[in-house]
Amino acid sequence: MKCYKCGAELMAEHDFCPACRADVSAYKRILGISNRFYNDGLEKARERDLTGAINDLRSSLKFNKLNIEARNLLGLVYFESGEVVAALSEWVISKNLLPKMNIADDYISMIQTNQVRLETINQTIKKYNQALAYCNQDALDLAVIQLKKVITLNPNFIRARQLLALLYINGEDWKSAYEQLVRCREIDRGSPKTLRFIREIEDLANPPEDQKGRKGKGGKKEKPSEPAVIKYTSGNETIIQPVMPKEHRGISIFLNMIIGIGIGIAASFFLVLPARIQNANSAAEARVKEVGEQLDERNASINELNREIELLNEKNENLKKEMEDLQGSDGVMAIMGTLDDAVTAYLNNPEDLETVSGLIAELNTNASPQDLPDPSFKLYEALLKVVGPDLAERQYEAGMQAVAAGDYASAITDFTSAYEYDNSNADYLYELANAFSESGNEDMAVAKYQEVIDNFPDSSRARVAKRRITELGGEIKNEGQ
Repeated sequence: MKCYKCGAELMAEHDFCPACRADVSAYKRILGISNRFYNDGLEKARERDLTGAINDLRSSLKFNKLNIEARNLLGLVYFESGEVVAALSEWVISKNLLPKMNIADDYISMIQTNQVRLETINQTIKKYNQALAYCNQDALDLAVIQLKKVITLNPNFIRARQLLALLYINGEDWKSAYEQLVRCREIDRGSPKTLRFIREIEDLANPPEDQKGRKGKGGKKEKPSEPAVIKYTSGNETIIQPVMPKEHRGISIFLNMIIGIGIGIAASFFLVLPARIQNANSAAEARVKEVGEQLDERNASINELNREIELLNEKNENLKKEMEDLQGSDGVMAIMGTLDDAVTAYLNNPEDLETVSGLIAELNTNASPQDLPDPSFKLYEALLKVVGPDLAERQYEAGMQAVAAGDYASAITDFTSAYEYDNSNADYLYELANAFSESGNEDMAVAKYQEVIDNFPDSSRARVAKRRITELGGEIKNEGQ
């Protein structure tokens, strides 16, 4: 445990920092609370209480956002419950807080380097969002189809299974809903939503006994005894009608059915059929009107698309002219191609600096990078920021070897390249001046020593450069500044 103020290592037996003497008692208690929440979350994760683990790990991070173990475990719990995006978010934050020796690197690489898994995750998110859209549009059958595809791609996606179970409940398919919820409970035992849905199914699929009917002995429903007569009142008189024997009921029911069918047919012919014809005509007219409006809208859309096509064709012609101009203007396209090769070579193999160096040298030989379009020139500058220091160091070492061999012409070339790659190092410019001096070119040597004084006035190299100019008989400019 390190001090929050100075970063010194704290001792467990003291409530103050041994280095800066700051009071760390409250700080220790806060970290202790964070660790306790982390331990609780770890225990719940082992017991597959993912919801409880998420709550505890979030609480742990509220007390200590730098608790890397809690953040990485929270990402794992999210990943186990099918929330891949939330898991990646936690791992990326963890990696930013602790760039080196962090297991979150392995988790992120496990997903990002596997293109099949990455595409599966993208498809899962798209299909789940489409299912939500279908639910909002009341297209529940289509939502069920999409959710089945989602859980096929990501079987642990709890939210998708819960939504699918809810749709099954809406359709009174209790068995399918219960199967989905059981699977949710296997993934996350502590999800309150899953448990609430299971209770709802039990209440809806198994109503109370007083709603099912009374049961007799042996668990069978008692049939009410049939009355011998039927009594009803008409005015002030009570009429008693005997019940027809069972053997005559079938015939009576059959006759009543035939009479009812006849009456229904007649009613349909005289009452229902004209109304249906009128409704059909109204629906047909409404449909014709709707189709006409759709045709008008489509024609308007076609006209708009035609205008857009004309504009795109015009832009295409302009781009072609610009491309022709670029291809014919002093080899700019060739320079851009060389720059693209250099970037590609570095991305494919960052250790192959010889290839990158050769391509950059070829680019500078053919033309000046300042001739490139603004985006390409910025790319060139960004590439030099990344590989420039390494390339400069390699060129500097080559120049020193050339000096040792007495090859001052090669040394001048190497030191010049080193300073072009990294103009923040005074040694490169100073050794370039020395190489000119040793080769007998005293004028260039004096000029380069003067650059050392101008660009690095407070360095030790500048003081030596002043002496060298004096020895060569030159005049120091701006010496008093």
